[in-house]
Amino acid sequence: MEQKGVQLDRETFSCCICLDLLKDPVTLPCGHSYCMECIKVHWDGQEGTGVYSCPQCMKRFIPRPVLVKSTMLAALVEELKKTGLQAAPADHCYAGPEDVACDVCTGRKLKAVKSCLFCLASYCEKHLQPHYDVAPFKKHKLVNPSKKLQENICSLHDEVMKMFCRTDRQSICYLCSVEEHKDHDTVSAAAERTERQRELEGSRGNVQQKIQDRQKDVKLLQQEVEDINQSAEKTLEGNEKLFTQLMSLLQERSRDVKQEVRSQQETQVSRVKELQEKLEQEIAELKRKDAELEQLSHTEDHNEFLHNYPSVSALSEPTDSSSIHIRPLTYFQDVTAAVSEVRDKLQQVLDEEWKKISVSVNEVDVLLSQPEPKTRAGFLRYSQEITLDPNTAFSYLLLSDGNRKVTRMKQNQSYSDHPDRFIGCWQVLSRESLTGRCYFEVERRGRGVDVAVAYKNINRTGSVKESRFGRNDKSWSLNCYNNRFCYNNIETPVSSPPSSRVGVYLDHSAGTLSFYSVSETMTLLHRVQTTFTQPLHVGLGFGLGFVSVGSTAEFCKLK
Repeated sequence: MEQKGVQLDRETFSCCICLDLLKDPVTLPCGHSYCMECIKVHWDGQEGTGVYSCPQCMKRFIPRPVLVKSTMLAALVEELKKTGLQAAPADHCYAGPEDVACDVCTGRKLKAVKSCLFCLASYCEKHLQPHYDVAPFKKHKLVNPSKKLQENICSLHDEVMKMFCRTDRQSICYLCSVEEHKDHDTVSAAAERTERQRELEGSRGNVQQKIQDRQKDVKLLQQEVEDINQSAEKTLEGNEKLFTQLMSLLQERSRDVKQEVRSQQETQVSRVKELQEKLEQEIAELKRKDAELEQLSHTEDHNEFLHNYPSVSALSEPTDSSSIHIRPLTYFQDVTAAVSEVRDKLQQVLDEEWKKISVSVNEVDVLLSQPEPKTRAGFLRYSQEITLDPNTAFSYLLLSDGNRKVTRMKQNQSYSDHPDRFIGCWQVLSRESLTGRCYFEVERRGRGVDVAVAYKNINRTGSVKESRFGRNDKSWSLNCYNNRFCYNNIETPVSSPPSSRVGVYLDHSAGTLSFYSVSETMTLLHRVQTTFTQPLHVGLGFGLGFVSVGSTAEFCKLK
């Protein structure tokens, strides 16, 4: 009984992080106590979130609480030490099958509190002390206890692997870098970790942006549900008044309309909620991925980080989802109009006009944008023939092949004056305007070719910033020479260099504009999500220097 009481006292005054008696004890606002150093290290790991929590009750604190040593607890712990409780470690301080054991302890080994990447050994608190006290040891790299230290040893040279071969994507030792991998691209493991860490932060940024995008879509869908319900209720209320006037002649039809509207309302709301649930699931998955990436970013062992990074950083294909557009409350107005017409014509036209009511109800549809095609065959369903407008061509551009091809010339082509002609930029617009969903491809030869879309009212005679594709808010341009996308004079690098053939997909109502590199496969170069306020025209342009002289761009025949 006495021994049990002593154990209870020890557990009462132990830190739940290091499982040892409290050292420099501090008490959090929630009432739980920890070693000052333990809770500091724990909160340092949460520094990027701005939220700090208690490891036991998970209560959150904003901002980070100021830690003050509890003198009363410190005094009680000192009294416990005098009773001899420190003479033998408690059972929970010894290493179990799942724990990392101290490599120095003899007999029953204690749990390791740190592993040293230089010594390639793990130490309990007692045997770790020289790393804090002895000057040469202070330079060693200490990490959380790890069972994988031997994986840092080169199997060929029995040396610590402090290098990384980018050619073979593997960790190596210094001798490997001058022997087996001497002609390869090798860097220090720390340098490679820094590079991959930057990629990880980029991946986290992408995940967080996807979370925000999906949350925005969820809110829009919630609004869509409210609008559908509100519009349906408003329509039903108006229809009830109209059908009351028709009395017995229209009583049966009134019940039929009510049933169809309710059915369509349920169907449309079900569609929206189904997509909403999918997006919420994706948000949860993205948050989980974000947590994994955050945890990986705090891995102190470079090799462990590099080993785990490829699998953790991989992202699954997102759910097909595009912008959701909120419409005015017009979902069922056609129903009301049709019922009013039936009321006016009364019984002699009731049988004929009833069909209009049924059709109007079933035409109600939520404007959820269709997903972008996944294959070239899918894109070709929306292919559109494009020709160039000679009245817009800059004087040093030659149109040919039925105005489907343009060539950058050295000589002035002596075009007649026209208010639509570009004066200061080597550019030309298409004759056709683009709305709805459409796709076209441009085959380019030479250098300095730009593929763009623009509003018809783009400036034709002003400065380069006002007139050139991508340098204003009236045009969107892919610069195939510099591998940049440009809008409103802001340049964005594209994912990869475009091939000689560029495909462009437009969903005007959804505000989607996508540029693809077309070869044996289609590679997405850049996608724009915006709101188009006018019909668009295709634009082809050339660089302002002589580098583009002789270059051509031609619309491909796709049908």
